[in-house]
Amino acid sequence: MSNPPKPYKLLEVTGIELEYMIVDRDTLRVLPIVDKLFEDVTGRITGDVERGAVEWSNELVAHVLELKTAKPTKKIPPFRAKFSKEVKVINAVLAKRNAMLLPGAAHPFMDPFTETVIWPHEHNEVYALYDRIFDCRGHGWSNLQSTHLNVPFANDEEFGKLHAAIRLLLPIIPALSASSPILDGKVTGHLDSRMEAYLHHQEKLPELMGALIPEAVFTQEEYYRTVFSPIAQALAPYDTKQVMDHHFANSRGAIARFDRGAIEIRVIDIQECPSADLAIAELIVAVLKAMTSGRWVSSYLQRAWDEVDLVPIFNNVIRTGGEAVITDRDYLFMFGMMKQDEMSVQKLWQHLFVEMYGDLSESCRQGIAHILEHGCLATRILARTGPAPDLEGIRTVYKELAVCLAEDRMFL
Repeated sequence: MSNPPKPYKLLEVTGIELEYMIVDRDTLRVLPIVDKLFEDVTGRITGDVERGAVEWSNELVAHVLELKTAKPTKKIPPFRAKFSKEVKVINAVLAKRNAMLLPGAAHPFMDPFTETVIWPHEHNEVYALYDRIFDCRGHGWSNLQSTHLNVPFANDEEFGKLHAAIRLLLPIIPALSASSPILDGKVTGHLDSRMEAYLHHQEKLPELMGALIPEAVFTQEEYYRTVFSPIAQALAPYDTKQVMDHHFANSRGAIARFDRGAIEIRVIDIQECPSADLAIAELIVAVLKAMTSGRWVSSYLQRAWDEVDLVPIFNNVIRTGGEAVITDRDYLFMFGMMKQDEMSVQKLWQHLFVEMYGDLSESCRQGIAHILEHGCLATRILARTGPAPDLEGIRTVYKELAVCLAEDRMFL
């Protein structure tokens, strides 16, 4: 009998998932044809396509697909070329149907109430349950694409350190990653409209998401008691056939996957190209390594934060991005800012970028420098569309974003 594989050590590897929309090349209307794409490639309708280092899989809705690392990787930069290659392959196949991949965390003019098509094939029972409970025809369900970052822990001690650090970092991540400033053809007033919609999409069963920022729990036993048990109780009247896994039902901004020995970060909007996504992922991992090693303050100080204190920072950041101002000096102290009473999130990320610079790859340095100089993708989109764009103006900008994805270059 073979021994089970050793768990990965704290932040030893990273798993990355990137979600994209399929749209018509001319109109940019969403096309629910992920199943057709997979059938064109494999000869059958399937939910997963294995292609070596990067795999493809379906999502809740039939116009969104996910590209993911087949195995956790110790080095993020090589996946820049690997993800980009898969984008090119997919676009070549989709071209036969006059379709292409579109980046960005939300489609700017999709009507989710008339255009949503739930994935109808394997694992549909989970999606059907969600649809029965919540009605998935809404921006917080059927019009969102994100980057998921999976980072490992080997035991309870490492889980506690990692969960403490991630909880503190979550509120400021959208300042780098926000890419969804337009919904229903209109500027929303939030740079991260995906996360704003996400905050409200499960209000019928609030136990599933909590306050979005996870509770201050730092052991597996505590997590099951505080997070998973209320989720199970809330779902029980609806999930009579017990099709829902408690890991899957947890919708917090970072979720503990004890089945994988990892925490999955879910507040990152998808960017315009893999280079940008991986640059953000690499910087986040570097900052988490610094935090869990006690570079600025100990893990014990990091654990003292209640989600009630962190949520207002998050809400401010998803609205105004890097311009959001943090006025809590204790929060700034967590990142080594000893004498600051207040600071913009943009300046805080500049500080973290300088602190981590020597640990980052050149491609990461270039990507983050671009974001810090020109603003998050949402800011750059609005600089091109203006505050009151018409449909054709939106379409022009998003067609350029599609080219950025196809060519793996950053948008300006």
